[in-house]
Amino acid sequence: MFRRIFAALVLVVIGTAPAFAHLDPVEHGSFAAGFTHPLFGFDHILAMVAVGLWAASVGGKALWAVPAAFVATMAVGFGAALAGMPLPFVEPVILASVIFIGIMVALALPLPTTSVAAVVAFFALFHGHAHGGEMGEAGALGYAGGFLLATALLHTVGVAAGVGLGRILATTRGVIATRIAGGLTALGGLWLVIAG
Repeated sequence: MFRRIFAALVLVVIGTAPAFAHLDPVEHGSFAAGFTHPLFGFDHILAMVAVGLWAASVGGKALWAVPAAFVATMAVGFGAALAGMPLPFVEPVILASVIFIGIMVALALPLPTTSVAAVVAFFALFHGHAHGGEMGEAGALGYAGGFLLATALLHTVGVAAGVGLGRILATTRGVIATRIAGGLTALGGLWLVIAG
């Protein structure tokens, strides 16, 4: 059973690996360009799903508070980019977020929800700033609405996977499967650093 679920998760990740091209907002609209933007970056996909996994591993109010902290702070980072406020090391910190959050999921440390929310909010600032810097000719509101919704959906996938693994595989196996997913996320982040 575990092998089938693991194989399905791998296929989902591979199947969602995009062509690494962004939609033209003039042709497809600002919302569509914003919505697809996080889906066209493997680093964004890994980080967003990992945030959901981390929230699921903490449980309780973290299921909504951790993703909400990420999405809200991501909007702040986007606004900072639009206002022309510089933020150093945006891309390195985004890659670091994939590795760090993956490691935290793998370690399954018992941290309070507020600490987890603060950590993901820190990384979200950089993710949002990157989206703002890559907006191009898109309209700010439609573009922001698109990438914020896509981000929330990717968080939901992570939360559902974490909660689902716990229920399907029973408590101990579910925790192990979630920890393995975190480890694979961190390895994916390392691969992106090496490949980049």
